[in-house]
Amino acid sequence: MQNALRMDEIIKGHDSIMTKYDAQKRIALVVGEWGIWTDPEPGTNPRFLYQQNSLRDALIAGSTLNIFNNHCDRVKMAQLAQTINVLQALILTEGPKMILTPTYHVFDMYKVHHDAKMLPVKFTSPDYVLGNQTLPALNVSASQDSLGVVHITLVNIDPGKSITLSTTLNQVKWATVTGEVLTSAKITDINTFDKSGTVKIVKFDGAKKQGDLLNVVLPSKSVVLLTIK
Repeated sequence: MQNALRMDEIIKGHDSIMTKYDAQKRIALVVGEWGIWTDPEPGTNPRFLYQQNSLRDALIAGSTLNIFNNHCDRVKMAQLAQTINVLQALILTEGPKMILTPTYHVFDMYKVHHDAKMLPVKFTSPDYVLGNQTLPALNVSASQDSLGVVHITLVNIDPGKSITLSTTLNQVKWATVTGEVLTSAKITDINTFDKSGTVKIVKFDGAKKQGDLLNVVLPSKSVVLLTIK
């Protein structure tokens, strides 16, 4: 997670240099390949880079996409490495069989940001602490589509603690909030050909409107999509 979250620092560094020569941001920053690279699955050809995909990898995907969304003024293109059966794949196949990985489900949730207007988000994240290492437990991005619907994607990378947050939505008129969540019992959970639905999107009931406040309880190790109308 520490290496994945460095994407924000890397983009900020590149953007700072590019802005010296292109203040209008006419030139795009393209992230050619991104994603996690782990050891190949035992029994497979190591040259094919076939690896399983866990809930942890979904948290990495959600966090990385949030970073790209928040830098969409400069990042215009970014390609996951890769799509099917290689590295952080969306789909795994075995002969005629096919399963959707946790990363696939993140992409399915985040498609609401496509062609939408980025909304800046300010927040203070609690810490995720492991030994002597500390990371921000929460990352977020938000957008508003052409119909005025606001979507907020939130990732809690802490595998052991939920996060409670309360916020106002400045300059957004809204009456309802619904949600979806991607999580599982363990951060190492995967989808297999025998059990393809272990990590899947389900309805999220942890967000409530109370007066002008949006109150949310994010489960540990989860990716959440809120739809606000």
